[in-house]
Amino acid sequence: MAVQKIRWYLSAQLGVLLLPSGICLVGEAITRRTLQEVALLNQMVSPAGPWFWYGTFGLICVTAGVGLMVESGLLRGYPRQGRLPTSTPGR
Repeated sequence: MAVQKIRWYLSAQLGVLLLPSGICLVGEAITRRTLQEVALLNQMVSPAGPWFWYGTFGLICVTAGVGLMVESGLLRGYPRQGRLPTSTPGR
């Protein structure tokens, strides 16, 4: 049971860390793409790097983070020792 709790905790925390990291990477890709467009308009060498891969990896992180958080929170919740009764008969 302890292994299941640790696995649940790690997957939930990994999801919480992946979501904002992915959002930051997508923002970085947007910034690099904008700088590249400005540089092309000014006939300069592009200062931006591979913005496409930043965006792709960012979207992968966002999707994985949301998936891990949903899987750990909505489907199972915090792992408990036993089940609590949902309702009492006769009330």
